[in-house]
Amino acid sequence: MIALEMISDVIPALKTSDTGQTALNWMDIFKVSHLPIVNNKEFLGLVSESDIYDLNMPDEPLGNHYLSLNSPYVIEDQHIFEVMEVLSRLKLSLVPVLDSGKNYLGVITLMELLHYFAVESGISLQGGIVVLEMNANDFSMSQVCQIVEGNDAKILAAYVTPHPNSTRMELTLKLNVTDLTSIRQTFNRYNYTVKASFLKQDDEADMLNDRINFLFRYLDI
Repeated sequence: MIALEMISDVIPALKTSDTGQTALNWMDIFKVSHLPIVNNKEFLGLVSESDIYDLNMPDEPLGNHYLSLNSPYVIEDQHIFEVMEVLSRLKLSLVPVLDSGKNYLGVITLMELLHYFAVESGISLQGGIVVLEMNANDFSMSQVCQIVEGNDAKILAAYVTPHPNSTRMELTLKLNVTDLTSIRQTFNRYNYTVKASFLKQDDEADMLNDRINFLFRYLDI
């Protein structure tokens, strides 16, 4: 997925003739704290809520004031991971997308990007989460996969989180099963530290109901 494929079709761009109040109204409507200022196809920069409040003249056109605008952007063919890095590093609610000639194409919002990752990474799918802690030198994804698949499960998503100033790391696994008991036990046998595991409330309730029903059938009650 590249930046061009994630451009929002609803977020408008401001013109220098628009007022600060117009910008604030649009920010409120679209739930963002930044908007691009564009003249024709020329990207002039991002204006934020705090920029407008600092002007203290929200009814005047933005072009009447000197604005020390930030000008972050991504190019249309950049990977979506690079887009996420810019948004995270600069703490933006959206980032403009330009073509190779630096012409303005649109914006990618943080909310749309989070929705994309939730869908594409399998986070929104039913299943459990296991968090392992280990030394980075001991990390073997092939062995982790063997343990999970040996328990008739599949990894839907995996994320590595390094510990600052340490050789330790965390591996977060989203799995396609809700009963994590045997998987946790197998990781323990292989000397992995299972730091945590999680189930959605409805998944956990379904699993407990299934076990109770199985017990009742076994006891013939």
